[in-house]
Amino acid sequence: MKIAGFTIIKNAVTNDFPIVEAIRSILPVVDEMIVLIGDSSDATVALMEAIGDPKIKIHHSVWNKNLRKGGAVLADETNKAFHLIGDEYTWAFYIQGDEVVHEKYHPSIRTACEKYASDTEVQGLLFKYKHFYGTYDYVGDSRKWYAHEIRIIRNNKAISAYRDAQGFRIGKAKLPVACVEASIYHYGWVKSPTQMRQKIKESSVYWNDDTQMEKIKSSPADYDFTGFDSLEKFTGTHPKVMLDRIQRQNWVIDLDLSQKKFSFKNKCLYLFEKLTGIRPFDFKNYKIIRK
Repeated sequence: MKIAGFTIIKNAVTNDFPIVEAIRSILPVVDEMIVLIGDSSDATVALMEAIGDPKIKIHHSVWNKNLRKGGAVLADETNKAFHLIGDEYTWAFYIQGDEVVHEKYHPSIRTACEKYASDTEVQGLLFKYKHFYGTYDYVGDSRKWYAHEIRIIRNNKAISAYRDAQGFRIGKAKLPVACVEASIYHYGWVKSPTQMRQKIKESSVYWNDDTQMEKIKSSPADYDFTGFDSLEKFTGTHPKVMLDRIQRQNWVIDLDLSQKKFSFKNKCLYLFEKLTGIRPFDFKNYKIIRK
């Protein structure tokens, strides 16, 4: 049983993606790491080369400017990276440029891959999610944030990235998956207000048409982090690969955790989930067949 990791990245320096930390966080789990670098205008290539791990195999791509609707270019690039993985690998571990795996989950991830290696009904492994917001101290706890998603897929080239590469499917069919006792730490919304606005302006071209882009470009220079619906304080530990980045944080955002902005329906669903741990009517981009 062998595992290949894969990721895509473009303009990591300009947008301050924690891609180095993302890659390093799964290197102990994988036997090879495919890094597909888009046509960047910054020092992304040098950044990736500087990691210097022999497991890493760097490839290059040009992002299709015509795939602007709904983040389709991200799925396109993800599929390209997936197809660079050789047939000798059983599993493919996908990590996005703002996602990191805590080292405490490495044993359970390897165990799950071994357990289901011969169980070909299982086409993917499902992870829990923690979505950080504003700073490294806050996590989203509302239905706005997806609670689970597939991050390891069987090396079956019939599988492809779905929509903006949030998850995976086979054609239109949801992937049959097994659950893994591990979480992905998503840091995409942890930036200074200025850096967050810059990232939104640059990345929005892959979701919006020209009219929408003009509105985004004319938006204020700093992002307003007070527009959340619900957050809670993070009380755990961050992955070790993130500690240097966290120490370099040079902005302060104080958010009122008592603030809850829900419709009556969503408030009821939120309270029900807090009481029971069950999230009813949630969109699931997968089909759980093994708990």
